[in-house]
Amino acid sequence: MWHRNYSKGSAKSGLLTTFILIVAAFGIFFYRQPIIDQVNVWQFQPTSEVNALAERSGIGGYGNFLYLASKPSLEDSQAFNNVCNRVESTTSILGCYSNYQIYIYNVTDAKLDGVREVTAAHEMLHAAYLRMSNSEKVKVDALLEEEYKKLETDTIFSDRMAFYERTEPGQRDNELHSVIGTEVASISPELEAHYKQYFSDRSKVVALNTKYISVFQENQNRASELLAQYNALEASVSSRKVQYQTDYQSLENDIQSFNSKVTSGVISNASQYNIQKSYLEARIATLNANRTSIINDIDKQESIRNEYNLVASEIEKLNNSLDSTLAPAPSV
Repeated sequence: MWHRNYSKGSAKSGLLTTFILIVAAFGIFFYRQPIIDQVNVWQFQPTSEVNALAERSGIGGYGNFLYLASKPSLEDSQAFNNVCNRVESTTSILGCYSNYQIYIYNVTDAKLDGVREVTAAHEMLHAAYLRMSNSEKVKVDALLEEEYKKLETDTIFSDRMAFYERTEPGQRDNELHSVIGTEVASISPELEAHYKQYFSDRSKVVALNTKYISVFQENQNRASELLAQYNALEASVSSRKVQYQTDYQSLENDIQSFNSKVTSGVISNASQYNIQKSYLEARIATLNANRTSIINDIDKQESIRNEYNLVASEIEKLNNSLDSTLAPAPSV
């Protein structure tokens, strides 16, 4: 019978190899995502634009690693809509984190400078939240909820969080993590320390967010101001027109009466004639001045209406710039 001879050395070597393979298998199982992230960073070739978004938004450290691991891309309308679903037709989305990748809508309106950078940082923080351990999430979520208590009286902010509740149920703290991290300047020292691992300078992204949001806010404020001016003038003009008609009819009746008295000889005294005529002429002058004032305010209303329409048109244009569904017509 043929026998195979085993040496002690080869047996130990085999056990060591098996042990290494087992350890490697456990390592791959427990550290699968970090390994994938590292490979993605090594293989990904970011464009200059993609790098610029991170630099301008203050992304740094581990945040920059996660940003590159997510293979961020700037996408025009059609490609963006293919990967980023719009849940509600009344609200535009500017980016999404899908299948471990970051997609950013390529907003090209120069007036909205900063929106792409804020979106890039927002989505990077989604990647960060996904990789946090359960214990870390419990700690960070508590800090986020404390910050939310300071912000919930802001109607715009609370409406936005309500939108996330409708469209992404169960993702409240995930969204708060991205929103607060990119948009809120003053936060607790503990939460600021948390964000330091993702940003070299978080104030950069907050400033960019304030910058592009202010474009909308300034136009909205101006539109509200113009509308208030128009409505106030409308009420004033309407009231004064009614009074003008009353005063006009009263004056016309008094003039007819005066002329009748002069013709019939009731008023024959020169002094009496001059006094009553002067009184009527003063009323005519006052009525004409009121008429001129009303006409001027009507013209002013028209000017305000025209400016309001221009501002409203600008707001619509800005909103359209953020609407990825309004893709340009395809070329032949």
